[in-house]
Amino acid sequence: MRPADTAAWQRRATWRETLGIYRQPQVAAMLFLGFSAGLPFALVAGTLAAWLTTDGVSMSAVGMFAWVGILYAFKFVWAPLVDRLRLPVLGVLGRRRSWMLLGQLGVAAALLGMSAMTPSTDTLWLALLAVLVAFFSATQDIAVDAWRIESASTAQQGAMAAAYQLGYRVALLAAGAGALVIGGTWSWPLAYRLMAALMGIGVVTVLVVAEPPAGRTTELGLDPLHQPAAWARQAIVEPCSDFFQRNGRNALLILVFIGIYRISDMVLGVMANPFYLTIGFNEVQIAGYVKTVGFAAVIGGAALGGVAVARYGLGAPLVFGAVILALTNLSFAGLALAGANVPLLVLTIGADNIAQGFSGTVFIAYLSGLTHVSYTATQYALFTSLMVLPGKVLSGLSGIVVDQIGWLSFFVYAAMTGVPAIYLATRVEAWFADESR
Repeated sequence: MRPADTAAWQRRATWRETLGIYRQPQVAAMLFLGFSAGLPFALVAGTLAAWLTTDGVSMSAVGMFAWVGILYAFKFVWAPLVDRLRLPVLGVLGRRRSWMLLGQLGVAAALLGMSAMTPSTDTLWLALLAVLVAFFSATQDIAVDAWRIESASTAQQGAMAAAYQLGYRVALLAAGAGALVIGGTWSWPLAYRLMAALMGIGVVTVLVVAEPPAGRTTELGLDPLHQPAAWARQAIVEPCSDFFQRNGRNALLILVFIGIYRISDMVLGVMANPFYLTIGFNEVQIAGYVKTVGFAAVIGGAALGGVAVARYGLGAPLVFGAVILALTNLSFAGLALAGANVPLLVLTIGADNIAQGFSGTVFIAYLSGLTHVSYTATQYALFTSLMVLPGKVLSGLSGIVVDQIGWLSFFVYAAMTGVPAIYLATRVEAWFADESR
């Protein structure tokens, strides 16, 4: 956490001040930037799979398109370029806004290209365009994260993250259910053209918002083509060494904490839909409750997380988020005992999504506070990759665990995987308490 932000939290904000954080212009801007970031994701994932299937593409080819999403996990590879280089022409907007705009225009152009393809005959071209969508989308994510962190204090990051999640979730509905309706009712090319047009929401936002305050970030004056070694040292090595220098003996523990904080959620998440189907719910019931109760709950949880960070700082909300992530897994155990009970399904989905929304907002705010303003994009991209990869690896074994021990024991196991995160969260809370003294 930045020292100035720690000092600001020594005087606890009033509830009026806390709730007023959502009226700030940069928080409102995050709503629209979140929409722009979320829109491309479904269009190269589930929505694209539906289009491929309806056009007669083989299931093996449809499955291979899932590899497009790997780019999002490795955006840290080119994050140093986004972090330290000013773009020609677009650079007049400022480093953060220019990279956001480049990403948005790239996504829109690639989506328009996809709309001109016929999946059954242009499969390879469609795949290449989908890769371009993912690349420009991930580039936009890097720049948006950097703009968010640099445009607001750590105390405001919870509200910024909550607004981002709301915009992102609305975009997933538009690019998921909305595009499916348009594609099924009229045509898939029309659906993708309309989604490309919706990227204009992000473009307008970038043109309206201000660049982060001058002096908060530094620009790299070295040429990566003519001075590659020096450039790599300043753009890649220094961001990593800076993190270890600032955090000292706690650095490795912080990295472990980042890697395990959301493991209990990820371990269970991949098995949720198979579980619902196994105990007797149908696809219509699952989709209906997830899109209504789940959507409302995750947005409510995200908003509560933003309020909690503004009111109490990061320490206590981090612990609470880790606890509810683990405990809500046990609600699935109750559903496993009760069977296809609709009221209990609603409670389970609601509790699980509130926990996801709350912990997601708080953890984004925490990661934002870990970055140094000179290396914002690079460090945050590394943190988010570390946040995702261990959980993704472990979640791949979830099906094997279910086969070996059954659903009830699996949910207890999923809850227990959250215990180390709870312990480390209490350590982090203690560090925050020491800083504020």
